[in-house]
Amino acid sequence: MLPIGPSKTNAFDILLHQNPVITPNSGAMVATVTVPPGDPGSGPHRHSGPVFGYVLEGEILFELEGDEPYAIKAGEAFWEPGGQVVHYQAGNLREDIASKFVVFMLCAPDVPMMTYLDEEEIAGRARLRHPSTQVVPQ
Repeated sequence: MLPIGPSKTNAFDILLHQNPVITPNSGAMVATVTVPPGDPGSGPHRHSGPVFGYVLEGEILFELEGDEPYAIKAGEAFWEPGGQVVHYQAGNLREDIASKFVVFMLCAPDVPMMTYLDEEEIAGRARLRHPSTQVVPQ
């Protein structure tokens, strides 16, 4: 017989809670991302909808537009609002092992799940990045 109600033995730990805007007819996607040791990860990009993630192994450097880059270790969660906010970094901070994370993405209808910025757009948005990421000319 199946149990009735919540389990008396399972642990349910909320790691992150957000209230994203979900457009009608949106899609959803779950994926794992494996970043080789010391790899900088994908180039600057944006997602069509919100992204929720959880680091399974290793440690990544995470940078969203306007926020100071920070480390996320295995067992920690992150989120991206999607839309026009640019995700600049998700590089592997570990030189000895691959880092792996799982992402849960809500995708706007008829829009690619991820689009990459070109050099011109990256330069044009430089002022929107956190001051700690700014390179000072010598």
